[in-house]
Amino acid sequence: MKPLQVAVGVVKDAAGRILISLRDRSLHQGGLWEFPGGKIEPFETAGQALSRELKEELDITVEVASPLITIEHQYPDLAVQLHVFLVEQFSGHARGCEGQLFKWAAPDELDHYEFPAANRPIVTAAQLPPYYAILDDTDESQLLTNLQKILDRGIRLIQARLKTLSRHAVERFAERAYPMCQQQGALLLMNSAVEAAYELNVNGIHLTSRHLMALDKRPENIKWVAASCHNLQELRHAQAIGADFAVLAPVLPTKTHPGAQTLGWQQFAELVSKANLPVYALGGMSLSCLSTARQAGGQGIAAIRAFLD
Repeated sequence: MKPLQVAVGVVKDAAGRILISLRDRSLHQGGLWEFPGGKIEPFETAGQALSRELKEELDITVEVASPLITIEHQYPDLAVQLHVFLVEQFSGHARGCEGQLFKWAAPDELDHYEFPAANRPIVTAAQLPPYYAILDDTDESQLLTNLQKILDRGIRLIQARLKTLSRHAVERFAERAYPMCQQQGALLLMNSAVEAAYELNVNGIHLTSRHLMALDKRPENIKWVAASCHNLQELRHAQAIGADFAVLAPVLPTKTHPGAQTLGWQQFAELVSKANLPVYALGGMSLSCLSTARQAGGQGIAAIRAFLD
């Protein structure tokens, strides 16, 4: 069965709230909350369909929309492919043109609403920021200083990759770093290769590709689970165990591994399109790469040096 093609908008207002609406009970998946959008007609692009649907449903005009995530989902009675866009610039005041109930919800409130199964990765993508900073332990004495620099730049998703530090040093870092992140509303994930990573008071775990492939289910009692991936097999395994998001690398050449084989943006886009979870691009990233990463279907970019330079 050929999937039904649907355009979906994650519409954000100036306060960062996200618009969700309640599906009529007479419709497929009725009675559940959803992100606005609708069927793509044969004569339309996904972007054109999004603009038309948001005007018809909510009386708002899309000014700028960028790809956020593409999802393929098989319900018992219907296959769908959702082309999801982030809409942060629009004109007009939203209203329920079809009599539907709608509301503006803060990203962290979305977990309180019941969505169709195909929408779950959209909820995660809507909650995640565009930048993912990796804090390396090359110079232990600079860890907290570098963390503060990252936070000062407005980065709200950080991985502590402290593979060479002793358990005592890692625990000491986490005791100071976690409150720093909390004060700024940032999430702190610990790399799974770190000793005692699962015992630390942080927001989640970032699985190495080796640890990812050794798992047959999501680690229990972990709020956020991320994974390092290098190919489609690893991306699909991350999806299968229920990881929240993945990092795909290396996309571009890096200073540390200039001769290593890279994916390039075309292959990155092809791989991301086959995975139903948010994916960050890693490898040779600079802040200017964000637009390219998003156009390729990525959630954003991950980097070590880009947020410190």
